[in-house]
Amino acid sequence: MIHPHIADALKSPDLVRLADGLVLVRFESMKIYSALAAVRHLLDQGTVRAGQTLLDSSSGIYAYALALACHRHGMRCHIVASTTVDVSTRAQLEILGATVEQVGPSQDLRLDQELRVRRVREILRRRPDFHWMRQYHDDVHYLGYGEVADRIAELCPARPLTVVGGVGSGASTGGIVERLRVGDPAVRLVGVQPFGSVTFGSEAHRDPEAIIAGIGSSIVFDNVRHRLYDAVHWMDFAHAMSGAVALLREHAVFAGLSTGAGYLAAAHEARRHPDRLHLVIGADTGHRYVERVFARHAEALDPGALKPVEVPGPEEMTMPWSTMSWQRAPWPARGREHAA
Repeated sequence: MIHPHIADALKSPDLVRLADGLVLVRFESMKIYSALAAVRHLLDQGTVRAGQTLLDSSSGIYAYALALACHRHGMRCHIVASTTVDVSTRAQLEILGATVEQVGPSQDLRLDQELRVRRVREILRRRPDFHWMRQYHDDVHYLGYGEVADRIAELCPARPLTVVGGVGSGASTGGIVERLRVGDPAVRLVGVQPFGSVTFGSEAHRDPEAIIAGIGSSIVFDNVRHRLYDAVHWMDFAHAMSGAVALLREHAVFAGLSTGAGYLAAAHEARRHPDRLHLVIGADTGHRYVERVFARHAEALDPGALKPVEVPGPEEMTMPWSTMSWQRAPWPARGREHAA
């Protein structure tokens, strides 16, 4: 196939068998699916018009995806970037035509996200003609992942499925599994979270090295549908790093921290449920983690010696790795406030 635009070529994942019962769904940049479908839908519905500026906050891969979608569809793009966005990503964004402003350095991911949201609101007061994509809250971002689910169903038709991946904004794992469950309601979903994320109640725990903002949040994300998840894993930086290094060492797969965390969680789930095929969502490559993760490979722990503490509820979790059965329960509504 000759693609009309590089975004159309980059969006499709490769499925790689890691072991019996364990398959990696590896994306170059997963959120390209989400951004392309969202922008196309907004244009078709007349919500935005060609040439308009689309605005959002991002810790990295959504910014790149939105810049590609805007380039593909003739839109302008403005990104309020996390302090974790690296020089390579920022340079690509700017060359693609996006305007980028990055919040000041912070070791606190909650402060980083709050600063970004505050800046987005300031921009909208000054430029009401900009359209805020609201990747964390607008369910238009679910649309693109139906195509991923259809491909998975086509390639993996004969075995019960479990999808394992970073929760993030909820649209990727949620969108894939909602579509898969149309054909098979028994498809399981296992979410992966960093300690400190409010999404599944770990905000009281602090991991000083946490840089995996893309799979958790210090603010409430409306796009997370808690009722979709069968189990949750919380993991610290050292474990996620060890998973990413192990994935490269054992399978030659160069992927990001969320994939490393998902790999450890999926391997654990596969040992518990050997009858099922476990699909690990590999959201992006490891390039933006070279200095902070892969250059420190000598510090990586032996993945074979790692296992989680199984807890009955979020209040019982303990670092560095905990897991619990979520059983597709909704999240209690009381006390839930979000900043975006």
